[in-house]
Amino acid sequence: MALPANIAEVVAAHLGSPIRRTSFVGGGCIANATRLDTDDGSFFLKYGRGAVAMTFPAEAAGLRALREAESPLVIPAVLAAEDEADDCPGFLLTEWIETGSKDAGFWEAFGQSLAALHHHTADGYGFDQPNFIGRLPQHNMWAETWPAFFRLNRLEAQMALAGELKRWPSTWTRALVSLCDHLGDLLPEHPPASILHGDLWSGNFLVTPSGRAALIDPAAYYGHREADLAMTELFGGFPDRFYEAYREAWPLEPGYDTRREIYNLYHLINHLNHFGSSYAEAVESILKRFA
Repeated sequence: MALPANIAEVVAAHLGSPIRRTSFVGGGCIANATRLDTDDGSFFLKYGRGAVAMTFPAEAAGLRALREAESPLVIPAVLAAEDEADDCPGFLLTEWIETGSKDAGFWEAFGQSLAALHHHTADGYGFDQPNFIGRLPQHNMWAETWPAFFRLNRLEAQMALAGELKRWPSTWTRALVSLCDHLGDLLPEHPPASILHGDLWSGNFLVTPSGRAALIDPAAYYGHREADLAMTELFGGFPDRFYEAYREAWPLEPGYDTRREIYNLYHLINHLNHFGSSYAEAVESILKRFA
């Protein structure tokens, strides 16, 4: 596929090398995704206008934060990220990650590597800027305690958005307020503030030719590491070997199964806001459990 001339010129300037070939990359549902081949190698480009263009600088910040952790996970290097201009779409330009196949030890190594990533911590819970979870905004205002962060930036923010979208029945409000009022009893107050991918499901990692896991499309912030693990379990989960290896590298505190439901409530309300009523039953089920 041919790039629009306005973006091709800007991106080639960042690369310092002419673009020889472009190829469509599937799998994305928000932005245009393209492989760029040059004399200096291959690169990955996402571009678009409007709301999608606003996501690229935030995604770039998340990738940089994940790379700073220096874990065994492969994180694509960011070459450039720009919001849209009058004459050019917004874009994110990164190194290209070649893909391979999982070897016998892939899941164990992935679990151990994620634990290593989570050992990179901050002094509080949040991120230096808001970002996006899918195409919708994700608030990351810093908080001194984890329950305060999760209440304000995750549960209450998603409830407010669902209300704006007319997807939040008034009968749910009392249950969510009750849950929020008791988060201090259900979630740890000061767990290590780990760097999190933030949207860790099977569509957001790749397998490199050397068999290592590479993370893409983050919604990164600093928070309780269990929130990343919970997300991996939301849509079918990873093999047991992954979780066993993670726990061997960094054991979990008792009560994770309960906290997992609370953490995934955030993602379920987010999916309700993205996709509508097909997620209402799952949201209501968790609300009833904690009402």
